[in-house]
Amino acid sequence: MRVNEDDFSEQEREQLNQWLDRDPAHQREFDAMMEIWTISEYLPTDSPSAPFIPAEPQPLPRRTFKRPLMAAALLLLALPIAGLIGWHLNVIPDSYQSFESGSQLRDIVLADGSRVQMNLGSQLSFANFKDRRSVTLNKGEAYFEVRHDGSHPFLVNAGRGQIRVTGTKFNVWTYQDEVVVTLMQGSVQVMADRNRIDQLAYLSPGMQARYTAQMISPQVSTALPEEAMAWRSGKLILRDLSLSDALPQINRYLAVPIHLGDRATGQLRVGGIYNTQEVAALVQTLPKVLPVYLSSNEKGETVVRSKRAAP
Repeated sequence: MRVNEDDFSEQEREQLNQWLDRDPAHQREFDAMMEIWTISEYLPTDSPSAPFIPAEPQPLPRRTFKRPLMAAALLLLALPIAGLIGWHLNVIPDSYQSFESGSQLRDIVLADGSRVQMNLGSQLSFANFKDRRSVTLNKGEAYFEVRHDGSHPFLVNAGRGQIRVTGTKFNVWTYQDEVVVTLMQGSVQVMADRNRIDQLAYLSPGMQARYTAQMISPQVSTALPEEAMAWRSGKLILRDLSLSDALPQINRYLAVPIHLGDRATGQLRVGGIYNTQEVAALVQTLPKVLPVYLSSNEKGETVVRSKRAAP
């Protein structure tokens, strides 16, 4: 690029010549680069659809320099070829989307036509590959209505596991390393570990699968759809749960999580229906409905402790 500038000096040219003369490999590599630059002149500019008519080949003088846009030429030549190869090898998608719900529920339509409703504070991405449709639920919770395509399976990566479907309606809830999959319609295959395809769990409507990072295969049970889907109406339903089971659901809606101070506190039970926008107020009312008190740890986070265990 520099040698084609108008102010390229004789001193600079001499320095270049000295470098070329220092090693025959320098000259070979430089000539090869010049050949690429020359080829780039034939790329279409104003008329992309015009037929390509190659010019008569011209010998390259040893120190004659031209100035095509090398960087643009290499990108224009390499990117479409790399993308096409990557698509056919199933490693590069033809479309990619990323979504975040923030402090409001969010309804989105993926590039394949599938519909997703995202719970508060959720993040997911979608990539469409030649042989599959792939969603990664990085955080939070989402309800999927997948457009049927038997030859193009729909995969949801959550935690270490994966949910595989072709067309169905299901919910995926995540918290730290825990994942819960609730099936409403159709059928899904659930893996606790994406590398253990021999440990599949098959769900039918009304069933639920749960797994953590330490599990080899998912735990399957009967679901309570009205509870699993309550968030879509802005509700959190706690049906006589122990605090140790309720806290993960409560923490999903808090900017700073609360913690259990001891095992005895985790065994206390709580129930009720709450507004997901007002879960912080629920925490403050716990001492009014349970024999607990609130304190803070060294990080300033709220800790719930049983009064029975208080010194």
